[in-house]
Amino acid sequence: MSGAPAYRALALQVRTQAVNGMAREDARTAITAAIERIGRQCAAAVAWHGPDTRLVVLPEYVLTGFPMGEPVPAWADLAALDPAGPEYEALGAIAQRLGIHLAGNGYETDPAFPGLYFQACWVIAPSGEVVLRYHRLHSMYSPSPYDVWDAYLDRYGIEAVLPVARTELGMIGAVASEEILYPELSRALALRGAEVLIQPTSEASSPELTPKAVARRARAVENTAYVVSANSGGLTGTAIGADSTNGGSEIVDHTGRVLAKAGPGESIVACAEVDLAGLRRERARPGMGNLLSRTKAALWAQEYARHDVERPGGLLVDGVTPGRAFFIGKQHEALARLREAGVLP
Repeated sequence: MSGAPAYRALALQVRTQAVNGMAREDARTAITAAIERIGRQCAAAVAWHGPDTRLVVLPEYVLTGFPMGEPVPAWADLAALDPAGPEYEALGAIAQRLGIHLAGNGYETDPAFPGLYFQACWVIAPSGEVVLRYHRLHSMYSPSPYDVWDAYLDRYGIEAVLPVARTELGMIGAVASEEILYPELSRALALRGAEVLIQPTSEASSPELTPKAVARRARAVENTAYVVSANSGGLTGTAIGADSTNGGSEIVDHTGRVLAKAGPGESIVACAEVDLAGLRRERARPGMGNLLSRTKAALWAQEYARHDVERPGGLLVDGVTPGRAFFIGKQHEALARLREAGVLP
């Protein structure tokens, strides 16, 4: 990490083909085709922007789309990748061939939790090795480590819950889609050293500022960090309008400025320089604007510990995987606790 390199980061905006309703064999064929198409688009983008394009971020669930009511074990079988499977090998080959760090998001199985899947953000180094694997913590209808908390911690420890990868491009952390709205997650990653936050997303875009767009700027300023956010360039194969999640991929620098932003459609426009030296100078400079150094972590840890909102665990009871109602019920329980505490009327 010596020398604080400057390099180009690209939020590659590509179309997603949903696999909902496909036979498993057809879904796997579609996933393979998506990887091949992404490889061609990455190569074209690097050729266009130049060899200093060293970080390419892909949208959320870019290979499959998202589950739309499928039971958890069914979606795990249909659309989730094996962490040691051929899909990651193929993605690693793209990173090796182009000499890039390739980042993205998808669903994957976990041998420690058979029948479940987690939504994973990952970064693959130019060696082809997965150097970051983050399992999404905030998800409305999909399993998360927090839903199997004790077993997950026993298996992997807290370092795997909040991973930050030390790379030649700086310290990289990941948040998935709506997780940009939770300031605690980005701050925790920044306190672990993250300088660049990747955000694979598939979100409604707008010419006006959306909540997530506001949050990207806020997270960048709060943490003196770059945010590289790749949105879908459309999502086909479902009854939802294909352009509902289309456009707005962007690069936000450590001062909250949008350096590049894509319009709708498949696009290589969201590409900009990441100046690590400038970021590190800013982080080391005393003053009112150095928000990371002024974080009162002990105070907030004590205050948060007083509150009982969403509780960990509960997903696997007697080895049975509950359905969608489990996730809705968990939120109703949290709302009830907030009412009991007088937070809600």
